Amino acid sequence: MHKDVLICGVGGQGTVLASRIIAAAAMEEGSSVHSAETIGMAQRGGSVTSHVRIGDECYSPLIPFGNADVMLAFEPAEAVRNLKYLKADGIAVVNTAAVMPVTASLNDSGYDGSSMTDYLAGKCRCIFVNADEVCRPYGSSKFFNIIMLGIAAGSGKLGVSRETALEQIEKRVPNKYV
Repeated sequence: MHKDVLICGVGGQGTVLASRIIAAAAMEEGSSVHSAETIGMAQRGGSVTSHVRIGDECYSPLIPFGNADVMLAFEPAEAVRNLKYLKADGIAVVNTAAVMPVTASLNDSGYDGSSMTDYLAGKCRCIFVNADEVCRPYGSSKFFNIIMLGIAAGSGKLGVSRETALEQIEKRVPNKYV
């Protein structure tokens, strides 16, 4: 089995934790895993991209363009920016709740991510999730990276079983967020 999973978002959304959970779950199931993060200005709301490559045929931690089986996109503009990594028959799990970049908030551009999700809907198979709505009953958006991970695992496309993903979530996430 071989799976390439790309996780993208902005600083503070939990992309790195999600990638570590996926990698740990795959290793728990006996797979070879390579991973890498591109963090940049993450602490200031900048782009964060994590590559997770599962399987024995992976010799580099970076996913080549057009090879990702799954993209977990925690922010719509980041999904569009990283779409070049997704396979033609890949699937994207996309958060529709936008994080307005600092530059957009300075000039009140009205960015809400809807044009990005419209674009994505015409370009790839997507599962759209509004993290704000899904997290509202829990009182915090700190859960949404785990919810997105659960949706990807539940789709059957992630490359790890739902049970092993849940095991790793319970092992690596503070109890109050599980």
